[in-house]
Amino acid sequence: MKLVSAIIKPFKLDDVREALTQLGVHGMTVTEVRGFGRQKGHTELYRGAEYAVDFLPKIKLEIAIHAEQEEAVLEAIVKAAYTGKVGDGKIFITALEQVIRVRTSEEGADAI
Repeated sequence: MKLVSAIIKPFKLDDVREALTQLGVHGMTVTEVRGFGRQKGHTELYRGAEYAVDFLPKIKLEIAIHAEQEEAVLEAIVKAAYTGKVGDGKIFITALEQVIRVRTSEEGADAI
């Protein structure tokens, strides 16, 4: 089992969700986050005054998947989140040791 954490641009969320749904991914956790990578924020103009935006709004997706789904899920996220511009995001994959469904007490792959 794997945990896929993806940081993407907010306006790409629907595209990524649709791509994952087509793969049969049944659930995900979505969190609104703020951060920066290599672009280190940017400056904006508001009422004639320039100011720095250090932390940019992003969306963090967390998806628990079966190990066999890893390549297809990664490919779907990369294709759906791609804009070709700085700040498209990152994907992190970690191993899941255990998953437990609270309602039924199912464990392991059955809980996903």
